[in-house]
Amino acid sequence: MSNFSRRQASLALLALLAACGKFGPPQPTRGATPQFKRYSGPPVTQVVVNKADRRMFLLNGQTVLRSYDFGLGNQPVGPKQFEGDGKTPEGLYYVDRFNPRSRYHLSVGISYPNELDKAYAAQFGRSAGSDIMFHGRGQEGKVLAPKKRDWTAGCLALTDQEIEDVYAMLQPGVPVMIYP
Repeated sequence: MSNFSRRQASLALLALLAACGKFGPPQPTRGATPQFKRYSGPPVTQVVVNKADRRMFLLNGQTVLRSYDFGLGNQPVGPKQFEGDGKTPEGLYYVDRFNPRSRYHLSVGISYPNELDKAYAAQFGRSAGSDIMFHGRGQEGKVLAPKKRDWTAGCLALTDQEIEDVYAMLQPGVPVMIYP
């Protein structure tokens, strides 16, 4: 293929991607901060997670914008109740933080534990745990996750490319409903 033909094919591909209007090239960054994708589609108004089906949906109203398969905590059945139980929470939470330097590529935090989670754990004299995230599998090309599907301490694990999309699409305060 000639250089001219390759260039035409590359430009056609870029035009096609631009027409989709969802993701753009990574934004320039400073220092050691990762490069970020940009999202220009409709805003995500809620995240719905179905643990049993291992499926997460990013919605705008009732319209599914994107959906992803994921891995759960290493004890996937039942709601998270205590620190170290290996379970993923169930219930209503909110996106509350973003970590561009996560050891699992990128991560998006949810507001676990809420007041009900803390109160439940406290009645047993235990901690409810914390730092529940959507995150990738590794950092700088190193896969930190084991080969099995459910391996986290309670987080939802996506591929590194998928967490880049999710990280770009979500904003603080977006509700996250996690169903059993």
